[in-house]
Amino acid sequence: MILLGDEILLLREFRLDDANAIVKIANNINIAQNLRDGFPHPYGLADAHKFIDIALSQRPPSFFAIEYKGSYVGNISLSKEEDVYRQSAEIGYFIGEDDWGKGIATRAVQLITDYGFKQLNLIRIHTGIYEYNVASMRVLEKCGFKKEGIFEKAITKFDQLYDEHRYALIHRRI
Repeated sequence: MILLGDEILLLREFRLDDANAIVKIANNINIAQNLRDGFPHPYGLADAHKFIDIALSQRPPSFFAIEYKGSYVGNISLSKEEDVYRQSAEIGYFIGEDDWGKGIATRAVQLITDYGFKQLNLIRIHTGIYEYNVASMRVLEKCGFKKEGIFEKAITKFDQLYDEHRYALIHRRI
């Protein structure tokens, strides 16, 4: 079981008994509005079990549970790309609304990017953020990600068009 973290924050592989905690956090429109449509809303127990099965099948692990002070508070992932993009990965994350503003996402992003660069030999980690998710943009900026551009009207979420802000962090190997 891969564990990344410190005395306050831990990134760990999922456990089957995480299902109820995932549903409690994930079944929230304020979470779903910031994620792709593959993330269901409403989010039920069957969705959590399906997700945990997928997460546990990944080798090397790419989906991690975020624990803050011993409690599950969200998810974070690095999805490796393929072919000519094989040294790149897309980062994705969410934190339960009750824990927003505590610096958890920033620390989780720092931990997983370090894992991606050191353990997965990645050169580039990137993501797209919907125009209204300013807090997530700030998390990435605090972690050293640079805004590469804005894809105008690239996102359709809940039948509305939005811009996507693209961010990336490049590992500068010496």
